[in-house]
Amino acid sequence: MNFDPTGNRLDASASFRFAQWRMLLATMFCYLFFYTGRQTFGFAIPGIEEELGISKSMLGWASAAMLWSYAIGQSINGNLGDKFGGRRLMSLGAVLSCLLNWVTSFGQTLPGLVAPWALNGYAQSMGWAPGSKVLSSWWPASERGKVYGAYVFAAGMASVLAFATSTLILELDLGWRWIFRVPVLLLLVGGATYYFVVRDTPEELGFAPLPDEQPTGPQTKSQTRQDDDPDASLRTINETSRQRYLAALTNPRFLIACLAIGFQSMARYGLLIWVPVHFLGDDWKNSDTKWMSLALPIGMALGAITSGWLSDRLFHSNRSRVISLFLSLATASSLAMYVLPRGHMLAIPLLLLTGFFAYGPQSAFWALCPDLLGRQRAGTGTGVMNTFAYVFAGLGEPFIGWLIESQGDTAVVFGVVATACFSGAVISLMIRR
Repeated sequence: MNFDPTGNRLDASASFRFAQWRMLLATMFCYLFFYTGRQTFGFAIPGIEEELGISKSMLGWASAAMLWSYAIGQSINGNLGDKFGGRRLMSLGAVLSCLLNWVTSFGQTLPGLVAPWALNGYAQSMGWAPGSKVLSSWWPASERGKVYGAYVFAAGMASVLAFATSTLILELDLGWRWIFRVPVLLLLVGGATYYFVVRDTPEELGFAPLPDEQPTGPQTKSQTRQDDDPDASLRTINETSRQRYLAALTNPRFLIACLAIGFQSMARYGLLIWVPVHFLGDDWKNSDTKWMSLALPIGMALGAITSGWLSDRLFHSNRSRVISLFLSLATASSLAMYVLPRGHMLAIPLLLLTGFFAYGPQSAFWALCPDLLGRQRAGTGTGVMNTFAYVFAGLGEPFIGWLIESQGDTAVVFGVVATACFSGAVISLMIRR
C-alpha cells in the first residue's frame, strides 16, 4: 500500500477504514465502563464515615492507596502493552477490577477497605495504556488528536456513568456497599466484548502495518540516522523493555509533560472524589443537591473531545498550547466555584465549565506520548506519564480530606484545584510541541 507523508493510506480500502473504526469504538466501549470500578469512591465516603466511623482524612489515604497502586501498575502495564499487545491486558483488567470492587464492598475496617481497593488500582491500570497502544497501532499521527479525543471522551462518559449509577443507588437508599457492586457489572460486559472484537495490530487482520514514524523529541545518534537505515524501524520494534523506558525517561520534553499532567491529575481527582462529598452535604441521605455533581463529568467528557479536535485542527498538533489554554481557564472557573454557594443556580454551569477545562487537556497529553517517543513506544510512554499523573493525584487526596476537616468547608477543594491547574498551565508551556 502507498502512504502520504503524514501516514494516511492513499489507497486505503473501505475494509481497513472499517477495521480502524471498529478498534476505536470497541476500545471506547470497553473504557466506557472502567470508571465504574474506581471513580465511585467519593459517593461512598459519607456512608462509610457514618457506618464505620472512619474520618475523611483516613478515607483520603484509602483513595491515595488506590491511585498509587494504579500509578505503579501504569509503569508496568504500559510496557507490557508494547511487548505483548493491549487486548488481553485490558480485558483481564476489567474482570479483575469487578471482582475486587465486590471484595471492597464487604470491608468492615480501614485495612479491609484499603487492601482490596489498592489491588483494584492495579487491575484498573491494565486498561488505559494497553488500550492506547492498540489505538496507536491502528491510527496515524495525522489523526491522533481526534482519536485520543474520542478515547478520552469515552473516559469522560465513563465518569458520567459512574456518577449517575452511584447517585441512583443512593437515591434508591441501597446503601454505600452497593456502589461497589452494581455499576461494575457493566465492566464485565465491556471486558468480554473487547477481547472478542479487538485485534492488536492491522497485521492480525491481514492488513499492512502503518509506516514507521519519527519521534519528535531529542533523539539518540541511532535515531538521527533512521532515515538512512532501513533496519532502524525493525530495531525500534524489537527494543527491550529497558530501552523503551530509557527512551522515555531521557526525553526532556516528555518529562516536562509528565510533570504538567501530574498537576492536572491532582486537580482532576480532587474534583472527582470530593465534589460528590461537597454536593451531598451533611445530610447526605436526603441531599437535594447531589444530582448537581453530574455536571462535572459531563463537562469533562465534552472538554476531552473538544481539545483533541482543537489540537489537530486549530493548533496543528501543537498540544502544549491547548493544554496551557484549557488549564488556565480551569483555574478561573474553579476559583469561581470556590466563592459560589453550593446551591446557587450558577453552580451547575460553572461546575460543567470547570470539568470541561480541567479534564479537556487529557487527550492532548496522551497524544504527546507517541508524538514525542514514537508509535512503538506508545504504551510505555503512556504508562510512564500515567504513573506521574496518579502519584500526584494520590498526594492530593489525603491533603484535601485534611483541609476539609480542619476548615469545616468542602468548598476548599476548588481552591486546591485552581492552584494545581495554574501550576500545570505554566509548566506545560515548556513542552513546546
